[in-house]
Amino acid sequence: MINLNGISKSYETEAGAVSALVDINLSINESEFISIMGQSGSGKSTLMNIIGCVDRPSKGNYLIDNIDVGKLSDSNRSRLRGKLFGFVFQSYNLLPRLSALEQVELPLLYQQNVNRKERALKALISMGLSDRIHHAPNQLSGGEQQRVAIARSLVVNPKIILADEPTGALDTKTGLEVMRIFNELVKKQGISVIIITHESDIAEQTNRIIR
Repeated sequence: MINLNGISKSYETEAGAVSALVDINLSINESEFISIMGQSGSGKSTLMNIIGCVDRPSKGNYLIDNIDVGKLSDSNRSRLRGKLFGFVFQSYNLLPRLSALEQVELPLLYQQNVNRKERALKALISMGLSDRIHHAPNQLSGGEQQRVAIARSLVVNPKIILADEPTGALDTKTGLEVMRIFNELVKKQGISVIIITHESDIAEQTNRIIR
């Protein structure tokens, strides 16, 4: 489903070019549960952004579902991103004044979806949050906030979820629950889940570790 061939990414700074990724080759199949590990500054988030069509590589070829992402215009790349990917972050990225239901509706606004409230409610219920739909982020625990974020990623029916340090702000028990949710999404819905992490105990719960 995903094929990265010779992917490199460099940034220009005042001190010169800095390489974030060098000659990365990676294939990811449908319904895979994988983790990408590395120390801080090793390029994990840069790789995630390229896979998720947020950023472009400086060199190399990226195919997803046999589509050459490098040949897409910015608008078509954005549409592909909205169609295929759901994103989950360590900091949850919830808007402080919106309820859980409104948070999950947000991705559907860009699709002009007419039944967005129904779909958002269904996603929240699937995360066990039926009694929290009208709560703002400051009324939710960290684990509940992350489940809202996962529901938001699911509401677009993605083929792939990209999760950047999704357990980093959670206690051990809650982190394990989040990993259980991801594992269920892979097994029951066939979604590919790609986790960026530096925690070996989290990575070991996935089916493949890429270092």
